Amino acid sequence: MGRYVIRRLLQMIPVFFGTTLLIFLMVNVMGDPVAGLCGERRCDPATAARLRSEFGLDKPVWQQYATYMGNVFTGDFGTAFNGQKVTELMARAFPVTIRLTVVAIVFEIVIGVSLGVVTGLRRGRPVDTTALVLTLVVISVPTFVTGLLLQLLLGVEWGLVKPSVPPGAPVDALIVPGLVLASVSLAYVTRLTRTSIVENARADYVRTAVAKGLPRRRVVVRHLLRNSLIPVVTFIGTDIGALMGGAIVTERIFNIHGVGYQLYQGILRQNSQTVVGFVTVLVLVFLTANLLVDLLYAVLDPRIRYA
Repeated sequence: MGRYVIRRLLQMIPVFFGTTLLIFLMVNVMGDPVAGLCGERRCDPATAARLRSEFGLDKPVWQQYATYMGNVFTGDFGTAFNGQKVTELMARAFPVTIRLTVVAIVFEIVIGVSLGVVTGLRRGRPVDTTALVLTLVVISVPTFVTGLLLQLLLGVEWGLVKPSVPPGAPVDALIVPGLVLASVSLAYVTRLTRTSIVENARADYVRTAVAKGLPRRRVVVRHLLRNSLIPVVTFIGTDIGALMGGAIVTERIFNIHGVGYQLYQGILRQNSQTVVGFVTVLVLVFLTANLLVDLLYAVLDPRIRYA
């Protein structure tokens, strides 16, 4: 196991550098960030030259990237164009988005897996057909439609929740946004769990467990569910980073000042330092989540061993 972890960590190094380089190049071709600093009026040549020199935009792109990565390893993600440290923006945004992501993941696990198990064990029955239709509807409806609809009904018409999340973003205020953020992934988890349950229910080890006279609950939990969760864990693990980076729509609807909000503002204002800094951390989140998922395989299936 130890050798496998070391090997995976070494594999993450070129992936990290390659991904951050690609993002850095893409952000630098979005447009002229100096033009965004001056607003609608164009900067005069002297001001533009000073700003380019101040933010290092007058250097070649490869040199900008080398300087940026050198600063990243010292904990410096640069300075936004408004003079604020990117790390200060991260300190305020990431805790909010992490809480929102945790709420969304809990919905995926509790509702998605439970509903997937129920429908998988009752394949072809009305509850199975109903769940398949509902999940297909959820997948088909865009997230911004779901968010605006729940905000209108629960927040404006019925007054059950606040239409927008307060600045502190407490967990109880993130329940509805978390459900909106998790809606599509929850539907996929339900369908994936159902398919995995149906396939594994016909496996030899399940028939053997039933033939031994084991209680149905033990057969389902200890044998069937444990092996069926492997593809589900893979999806949820990769979905963590996607939820954190893809929360732009949800955070905009409910006025949540998290990672998605900061990325939106950075893209809108062509603030390359903010965008690259936040995406760099999200890349690390993706890589770490994938590593943890791979290690969790051995816990779910004892047959899996790492050399």
